[in-house]
Amino acid sequence: MKKTRFSEEQMVKILREADAGPVAEIAKRHGISEATIYAWRKRYGELESADVKRLRQIEQENARLKKLLAERDLEIEVMKEISRKKW
Repeated sequence: MKKTRFSEEQMVKILREADAGPVAEIAKRHGISEATIYAWRKRYGELESADVKRLRQIEQENARLKKLLAERDLEIEVMKEISRKKW
């Protein structure tokens, strides 16, 4: 995955600035496009820095749980396949 130039906390800070002032000016000051600010706003909305940290933790935990579930389903399929075979 591509590493972004800004951390999530910085993105939220820029979004709060954009809420207070004109988006075009804020985007130019930080060297990003207006579309980038709108994309960040779509993802982070009204979140604060602490909320973003928690969101990242939840996403990591969710990815770990999905991996565990996929591995368990694979094991179940293998066991079913073994039990179907006649020895």
